[in-house]
Amino acid sequence: MQSAECKVQSGGPKPSVKSYEPRLAVATLLQTRCRRFFLHFSLFTLHSALCTCLLTSPAAAQTTRDTIAAVQPKVVKIFGAGGIKSLAAHGTGFFVSKEGHIATIWSHVLDADVVSVVLSDGRRFTARVLGAEPQLALAVLKLNNAEGLEFPFFQADEAVSAGTGTRVLGFSNMFNVAAGDEPVSVVHGVIAAKTTIEARRGVFDSPYSGPVFVVDGVTNNSGAAGGVLTTRDGFLLGMIGLELRNAKSNTWMNYAIPVKELASSIQQIISGKFEQKRDPRDDENAPSVKPRRYRPLDFARRRSSIRFNRTPPPRKSG
Repeated sequence: MQSAECKVQSGGPKPSVKSYEPRLAVATLLQTRCRRFFLHFSLFTLHSALCTCLLTSPAAAQTTRDTIAAVQPKVVKIFGAGGIKSLAAHGTGFFVSKEGHIATIWSHVLDADVVSVVLSDGRRFTARVLGAEPQLALAVLKLNNAEGLEFPFFQADEAVSAGTGTRVLGFSNMFNVAAGDEPVSVVHGVIAAKTTIEARRGVFDSPYSGPVFVVDGVTNNSGAAGGVLTTRDGFLLGMIGLELRNAKSNTWMNYAIPVKELASSIQQIISGKFEQKRDPRDDENAPSVKPRRYRPLDFARRRSSIRFNRTPPPRKSG
C-alpha cells in the first residue's frame, strides 16, 4: 500500500511547481517589458546623439575652418590716401590672377602717389592702378616688383550666384584690424535679398547701379570695401561695396556686388583690351576720359545714401 501511495503521489504534479508558477510568469513579463523599454530608450538616445553629431560635428566645423584658411591668402590689405575727415586710409582687395592682379573698390584710397598692399603672410608691395571702371565701382591693381612670383587667386569668371537664405562669409580688413600678417576679419551672415539699387555717395552719383546681394550681417564697415563675399564652401560670390545708407529709413545697408557683373571688365583690364562704358548721363559729344581722380576730402562732404528701384503706384482712375 505504501508503494502504491508513493506511486500515486510521485506520479501527480509537484505542489512546489504549482505554488511558484504565477510568480515566474509575472517576473518573465516584467523582464520582457523592461527589455523593450531599455531597447527603445537606447535607440532614442542613439538617434539623438547622431542628430547632435551631425549638427555639431567636427567635419562641419572643419569645413568652415578650411574655407577661411583657403580664402585668407587670396585677400589683401590696401593702404593709400585718406586719414582725414573720418576717411579711412585703408581698404581691401583680392587677387584675380596668379601674376598679382588685384580687384578692389574704386575709392579715395587709390588716389595716392603710392598704394601699398600687404599680403596675408605680411609681405609688402607697392601697386599701381592698372585700370578702373567707375560705373561698376571697380578698380584693378597690379603689384610692382612681383615678377616670377605666383599668388593664390580667385577665378573671376568662375564666380557663382546664390539665392536668398544662403549662408555666406565676408572677408575684409574692416577698421584696419590687420596691418601686417594678421588675418583679415571674417563676418558670418545670410543673403537676405537680391535686389537692384541706384545709389549716391557723397556729392557724386554712385558709379554702380545694378544687382546686389543684400546681406544679413555687418559686412560693410570702414575699410571693408573691396573685400570678398563667399559661400561657406569658399566659392566667390561678390565684392563688398562702399558704405551706403538708405535715404528714407536712414539705415546702413550691407551688400556686395556680384562678381559676375565685374568679371568681364576685370579680364579686359588685365588683358589690356578694356573699353570704358559710357555713362548715359554724360554728354554724348564729350571725349572719353579716364576716371576723375577725386580728392579724399570730396568723399567726406556728405553721408552716403541709397535709393531702391520701386515700381510707382498705379494712378487713380477718373
